[in-house]
Amino acid sequence: MRLPLLLPLRQSQLLPGLCRCCLAALSSNGSAASSRRYLSTDPGPAPQPVIGQDSVEVSGQSHPRDDFTNVTPKILAKVGRNLHNQPHHPLWLIKERIKAHFYSSYIGRWGNPLFSVHDNLSPVVTVEQNFDSLLIPPSHPSRKRGDNYYLNRKMMLRAHTSAHQRELVKSGLDAFLLAGDVYRRDEIDVSHYPVFHQMEGVRLFSNHELFSKVQNGEELSLLERGSRRTPQKQETHTLEAVKLVEFDLKQTLTRLVTHLFGEDVDIRWVDCYFPFTHPSFEMEVRFQGDWLEVLGCGVMEQELLNSAGAGNKLGWAFGLGLERLAMVLYGIQDIRLFWSQDERFLKQFRVQDVQQHVCFQPLSKYPPLHNDISFWLPDSRESEAGRESFTDNDFYDLVRSIGGDLVERVSLVDQFTHTQSGRRSQCYRIIYRHMERTLTQQEVRLVHEQIERAAETELGAQGRY
Repeated sequence: MRLPLLLPLRQSQLLPGLCRCCLAALSSNGSAASSRRYLSTDPGPAPQPVIGQDSVEVSGQSHPRDDFTNVTPKILAKVGRNLHNQPHHPLWLIKERIKAHFYSSYIGRWGNPLFSVHDNLSPVVTVEQNFDSLLIPPSHPSRKRGDNYYLNRKMMLRAHTSAHQRELVKSGLDAFLLAGDVYRRDEIDVSHYPVFHQMEGVRLFSNHELFSKVQNGEELSLLERGSRRTPQKQETHTLEAVKLVEFDLKQTLTRLVTHLFGEDVDIRWVDCYFPFTHPSFEMEVRFQGDWLEVLGCGVMEQELLNSAGAGNKLGWAFGLGLERLAMVLYGIQDIRLFWSQDERFLKQFRVQDVQQHVCFQPLSKYPPLHNDISFWLPDSRESEAGRESFTDNDFYDLVRSIGGDLVERVSLVDQFTHTQSGRRSQCYRIIYRHMERTLTQQEVRLVHEQIERAAETELGAQGRY
């Protein structure tokens, strides 16, 4: 079971052929305003991460290793790449379009943009930031070592940008956008990658701000005592306040998605559950005949605001995945392409205006090669250290560590349990495909043999090949 994060766009497969080109051209509203704030401040190349025998060094900081350390060199090599801050990268284009929309549509009392933007926060966070600050209980399955990249028991690579919500609210911000790279151990296919990018927004309201335009608004209040939690509201919120916050949230996001997809887009709201918002919703848009989830959102849990020193305010939050939007809007079929240095890919996104329509022209598809690997699983009993036993993500992560982006997909094709010994066996099919050239079976076999050996030495599996 995986935590249904406020930023949920990794969890469902992309529909085939999702090219925005077949719809009306993207809206260009606000293009003049958007061109004023293109570039994010980039701190420059980060120090190269190092995994030593006793410590992990990343972003210039050294962290002691322990029994929870599971981050790999290939994953750490992605830290500091900041694709969302590389001008004219497709993820940068999506981020800038969202920024431009908020800059031009929401202006503060002094004529400045209402929302501040934060897109250079370090992905190295504490476990407390990533989970506890968001009210995710210690027993929640989303904390599992098998689903996250831990530096040690106290530090990790963030699994969502929401890890920074409390600190930004605590600093006094009432309206902000946050973008960054996030890290999760996950399956391997054309729409999943262990590093991806999220963007979220938060807005808080004081009593005066929320009710200033309501008749007799001075008589209304954000909070109340002695109430109870219902599907419509939290126990400390008044129903009037929640309905106004919910209306503002849905209106804001409808405007954003209309800006991205065009005026004729069909939208629907689906009730859902997140640990740090209530009530919570997912937005879906009708795209090529199907309903496609594009973001999650909700009214922020008051306990979270109380812990950040903003207990006298109510707020909403939303989150979306930049890869998901880019794959849909630009028709990019393989998530590995976002990490490509192939000029044929990159040059297609060098546009003069972020609002300019881009229809990605697919690169030549080189033939795939597939190899199977079968092995007996290690003893399923949990270790004395309290770590979970073998998971599919352990194998996926091992394959990525060795095969890297040569691997297009890994799928479980067979499994069985021996009737007498009770031992379990699994067979995985690994599909290799280079993004820029044709692979030979000889070079693939060398990689595959490394994976076979590593499955035995690192995972404790017993090969059946």
